Amino acid sequence: MLGQVSPPEWATDVFSAYDQVFSELFWFLVGFGVVYLVGQAFLVPFLTRVVRARNRNNPTIETAAKTYLRVLFIGFATLSGIITAGYGRVLSDSAVIIAALTFALGIAGQQVFGSLISGMFLVADPDFNVGDWIEWPGGSGTVEEVDFRVTRIRTPNNETVSVPNTELTTNAITRPYGRNTYRITEQASVAYYEDAERALLELRQIAATLDPILGDPAPNARLVELGDNAITIQAEFWVDDPRDKDLMTIRSDFRRAVKRRFDEEGITLAPPPSAQLLSGEVTVTERPPDSSASSGE
Repeated sequence: MLGQVSPPEWATDVFSAYDQVFSELFWFLVGFGVVYLVGQAFLVPFLTRVVRARNRNNPTIETAAKTYLRVLFIGFATLSGIITAGYGRVLSDSAVIIAALTFALGIAGQQVFGSLISGMFLVADPDFNVGDWIEWPGGSGTVEEVDFRVTRIRTPNNETVSVPNTELTTNAITRPYGRNTYRITEQASVAYYEDAERALLELRQIAATLDPILGDPAPNARLVELGDNAITIQAEFWVDDPRDKDLMTIRSDFRRAVKRRFDEEGITLAPPPSAQLLSGEVTVTERPPDSSASSGE
């Protein structure tokens, strides 16, 4: 017959001393785990699908709803764990403690709560959506995600910038490509001795020949400045679906076409003022010594 193995006396003392603590911790984990798992496995996906079905053209609301629902269920799970562990009466009776904790959290998490509220305002804004190109005083890029505290933006160099939500709600935001069409303006400088009307006509014709440029509204060209050393002319043309177009390529193609056409037509593009060059010759003549000064010596 095998002898019974009893735990050491010190272990028995520890378990007996902390028996209530372990019991409360166990029930807290049970209450927290049940609510958390049910919420994350069933309720969050279900509610996210409902939001997606009602807002098919607004991925911003879907992303934000998933984020805030997860945070909400974590809060519910924590509260459920506290109640399951037997501390529900403490929460209901200790109004002073709860008020003190609320005050402390409000002071410590002022910026966090401010970012949270700002994120809610961004989500509710119909003109601010995931996938939009925005410009703000700190930079520009494509909105990828509106998170709990920050908004993640992808820059043209494929960098990810985490911008605090409060910065986007307290500053002016520009959505240059928020509508169905977008106007592109390109400038060029021509020499004063060139025919400005001819140069304007060439700009209009060049813009009309490029495929992505719309015919309605028709491309336009105007003289915008009479500078010190050159005449500045400007082409204005429109493209549709700017979010689906490579605007940098369109600008580059237009500039290349202008350079090629002006070279063919003999129209001189003037250099910028900082690059003006001086041409000619400088002659240095050696002056003979002054004879009167030599004789005086």
